[in-house]
Amino acid sequence: MASYRLNELKRRLLLLRKGLLHSLNAANNKQQQRVVFVAGVQRSGTNMMMDVLERSFETDVYHERDSRAFDNYQMRDVKVIQPLVAQSKAPCFIVKSLCELQRLSRLMDEFKIDESRPAKMIWVNRHYFDVVSSMLVSFRNQANQVKRIAADRHSDGWLSGGLSDETYEHIQMLVHPDISDASAAALTWYFRGILFFEQGFDTDPRVQLVQYETLVTEPQAEFARIFGFLGLEYSQRVSSKVFGSSVRRRSPPEIDAPILALCSSLATRFETVAEGQRSQFRENNQ
Repeated sequence: MASYRLNELKRRLLLLRKGLLHSLNAANNKQQQRVVFVAGVQRSGTNMMMDVLERSFETDVYHERDSRAFDNYQMRDVKVIQPLVAQSKAPCFIVKSLCELQRLSRLMDEFKIDESRPAKMIWVNRHYFDVVSSMLVSFRNQANQVKRIAADRHSDGWLSGGLSDETYEHIQMLVHPDISDASAAALTWYFRGILFFEQGFDTDPRVQLVQYETLVTEPQAEFARIFGFLGLEYSQRVSSKVFGSSVRRRSPPEIDAPILALCSSLATRFETVAEGQRSQFRENNQ
């Protein structure tokens, strides 16, 4: 508890200092301002990403716990977020968007400042084994959720939002009365993650994909890439608290074979895109 209070005090002091700097440079910052979405399936490391971005002196960061921008972890209406962007004095306005994966393409278009300042996105992907293990600790009733969705594709609000016909067919074929929470969580990782490709983000220059495992094992190189993509100055200070001990910390959960195959195929697609983007960054910075 004492450690938490100390960290929270340091964070508040940082935010006060940032607010002062933003006010002093408000006019110049407005000319550079852009909007950034941080996305990914739940339990993929987006909180860590947000915390690191918040340590930059160039950002104004809205976490999903911030009631100004969120209601029960869901982003408020665009008409609420737009005034927050307008009021912000920071060069980079950053907002988390996990429950909004299915409508991110539209949100990015809506929050484009102008042609030279499109909205951008950082999508964090984590291996499904670790996501499932974390879901089993943090969330309940995974099996019941996918059973409801299999019966009615519109039954679970944002969670079942944006399902393509092909994805919904997978759900209906793979959900059975005895499906385990682990298999259901893996299937959820799939049908939320496939939205990345179904919206064309794998070829969208406004989007950078980040593999969680690479991020925590090579934080300096990866955050330098991310900050460069966002037009932010990178310092090792911002990522000094990132560590890789959460990778494969638990034994792989038992997942139904057909769901495992589906997730493995999607994981390979993510890895291919991420490696391609990392290689491009290295080539451009040799």
